[in-house]
Amino acid sequence: MMRNIALMQSRVTALGATLRPHVKTSKCIEVGRLQRDAGARGITVSTLKEADAFFAAGFDDITYAVGIAPQKLDRVLALRRAGCRLTVLVDSLAGAQAVVDKGRTDQHAFDVLIEVDTDGHRSGVGPDDDLLIDIGEILRQGGATLAGVLTHAGSSYGLSTPAALQAMAEQERAGCVRAATRLRAAGLPCPVVSVGSTPTALSAQSLDGVTEVRAGVYVFFDLVMANVGVCAPQDIALSVLTTVIGHQPDKGWAITDAGWMAMSRDRGTQAQQRDYGYGAVCDAAGTLLDDLVVSGANQEHGIVARRDGTADPDIVRRFPVGTRLRILPNHACATATQFDAYHVRDADGTTQVWHRFHGW
Repeated sequence: MMRNIALMQSRVTALGATLRPHVKTSKCIEVGRLQRDAGARGITVSTLKEADAFFAAGFDDITYAVGIAPQKLDRVLALRRAGCRLTVLVDSLAGAQAVVDKGRTDQHAFDVLIEVDTDGHRSGVGPDDDLLIDIGEILRQGGATLAGVLTHAGSSYGLSTPAALQAMAEQERAGCVRAATRLRAAGLPCPVVSVGSTPTALSAQSLDGVTEVRAGVYVFFDLVMANVGVCAPQDIALSVLTTVIGHQPDKGWAITDAGWMAMSRDRGTQAQQRDYGYGAVCDAAGTLLDDLVVSGANQEHGIVARRDGTADPDIVRRFPVGTRLRILPNHACATATQFDAYHVRDADGTTQVWHRFHGW
């Protein structure tokens, strides 16, 4: 984990931008502190629960990178009046108007970013769309301050070559910078130009015009990221410790006590070049057993089997009942959220317990 944190921080710093890590992956104060200590400035959250918890722990510069629902503005206002520099996100006239109306009613100016769609993946306004300027015009009517633009190249998760990733990183950068340039040309402020996903952050060759980068899953990495090509399975810092509880010798299966309730139902590698089932299998020390995957899962049972589908005649001897294994996750965010805490192992073998939180 510490290597992963240092890798991302050094790369973003070298490209001249600020790193604002996304804490939705860890949802853990101790992890956030390590990222801050490494040089991160501010954090990104996906829920107001994260904003509440991190602000209470001393993090006061927070971007809520999900389009703001009007019903949540009271919570946002309470955090801001308590001293949290919480920035919200809009990508529609209705959303912008709701923020402005709330700000006027409560005599407060919310900091607002406009979400820009640079890859057709999810939310946002096209960088060349007239709607971008229209939203900016609403935000300068009072009750809000236009803080800048934000984009997320989520389609990078579907790529797998350095050339494609570099091209997507440049598309993300150029589109967001173009949106900022258009706002400024219209006489609207745009101090923040925020981009980011783990694949593009680790692939960008230039961040000219960008002020900050947001990325989250890099802190642990996962099998989807390994298939994308921005890490190796050995770089994955998160694993689920499980125990062999039985066998199906004829089928070549070892049965464990970690099913989809432990690993999550996320099968993100299924559509990639290497399908890891419900997770990759390591021994208790973390050494990858590359011939095995968790091929199937019930609620509390996992099936460890050969990746190629053939039965392992030696499965009982290899993994007697009581054997501990570590399972690497397809999607670190989804697997981590199944648990209340991390058991954190240092290089010298000592273990600490770091709690994480849930909810919205």
